[in-house]
Amino acid sequence: MLTIKAEIRDGKENSAELRKAGIIPAVFYGPKQTSTSVKIKEGDFIKAYAEAGESSVLILDDGTEQHEALIHDVQFDAVSSRPVHVDFYVIEKGKKVEVAVPLEFIGQAPAEKTLGGVLVKVAHEIEIKALAKDLPHNIEVDVSSLVDFDSQIHASDIKLPAGVELVTDAEEVIVLVQAHKEEVIEDVAATVDLSSIEVEKKGKEEVEGAEEAK
Repeated sequence: MLTIKAEIRDGKENSAELRKAGIIPAVFYGPKQTSTSVKIKEGDFIKAYAEAGESSVLILDDGTEQHEALIHDVQFDAVSSRPVHVDFYVIEKGKKVEVAVPLEFIGQAPAEKTLGGVLVKVAHEIEIKALAKDLPHNIEVDVSSLVDFDSQIHASDIKLPAGVELVTDAEEVIVLVQAHKEEVIEDVAATVDLSSIEVEKKGKEEVEGAEEAK
């Protein structure tokens, strides 16, 4: 399990100065945990966030105690996209937690390969419930069962790891294959009455000729 080292933050420390020094202001809290302000190294957090995301449990070590926690919320700078503040949610030991876990689509849908359809990923994550030790980083969805345009994979069809419960509505559609729709370009010659254009042109020429003869 990943570990992030944190230091208890002095309330007098300036957040802007911390960020300039490559330190991110943060806070951790939970059902049985008092809200505590800490600071973490930006490099350590970026590495952990890339691996754990917001669905995997990590260890937050504040120097005196280790907490099992989830990255609950991250604020990013609008210009630089650097993280400027992080909220950690400390999990109550022995209690299940609900999280949104990203889906990873594997395999190939026969309806896409042989029928020329388009794979439509309706959902990219599902809500699950599990103990901290059982939380997966992601969940695989095998699309090889999509054999025609009537086939669909629902949340209830996804195979979940041991100890994991589905929270998302079981009937929610996750992925399907739909027929490829080509853009129809109409034949201008077929849709325009050329004879009327010729008549109008001829009529115009006759009028112009009559005017010249006057």
